[in-house]
Amino acid sequence: MSEKRTDNNTYTILFAVIMVLVVGVLLAFTASSLRPKIDENKRIEKQQNILYVMGVNENNETNIGFIKPNEVANKFNKYIKKQLIIEGDKIVEDNNAYLIDIKKEQTNAKQGKIRKLPLFIGEKDGKTFYIVPIMGKGLWDAIWGYVSMDENMVVQGAFFDHKGETPGLGANIKQRYFIDDFIGENLMNDGVFKGISVVKGNNDPKNEDKNDNEVDAIAGATITGDGVSAMIKSELKLYVPYFKKLK
Repeated sequence: MSEKRTDNNTYTILFAVIMVLVVGVLLAFTASSLRPKIDENKRIEKQQNILYVMGVNENNETNIGFIKPNEVANKFNKYIKKQLIIEGDKIVEDNNAYLIDIKKEQTNAKQGKIRKLPLFIGEKDGKTFYIVPIMGKGLWDAIWGYVSMDENMVVQGAFFDHKGETPGLGANIKQRYFIDDFIGENLMNDGVFKGISVVKGNNDPKNEDKNDNEVDAIAGATITGDGVSAMIKSELKLYVPYFKKLK
């Protein structure tokens, strides 16, 4: 009887194909089974961020503290009074506005489609907050954030995050000492939208001038800072027509 050989090319290729199929099926099954949990985690994170920038958080003197995951839904329903979608001249109320994919909408706009802009209106301690999610490009990858404003487009809170900025440098855009500088900054100047620039060598290091449309940059993170500046200017400018109508 001849010995069966398993070291030829046909066997190797067949074995590789079978393994790829098996691994593919296992990965697909795992992804499918984890999808509800992944979606739930995304919901929690987005709602935490929205609440954070309107002051519903657990910050201490120096560190960021988000609302606990098991409390997010109740807090969100308590403080967020409206979820709006601005689409051209049309504004509709939609309780799933927080699920809008900002990156996808940016792509749609580049293709000439009307972009959907989510806007969240919150109330806390008798004060109204207008909260907007934004997305841009840092040094290495995507950066994003949430900004809350009053009716005059004065910043009331901010939070930024990133996918792959350099630890200790650009990654520090999510640190309190950076994001807190934006609070009180006026996005407008003499009725014209100016945004906020992250400036190296800013002449206002203590950030006492809230009408100069500038905050101090992070040392060694010029490109990431430029990305934050560009993100704020390009994204928040889209909401100016809405705020002018509030007047």
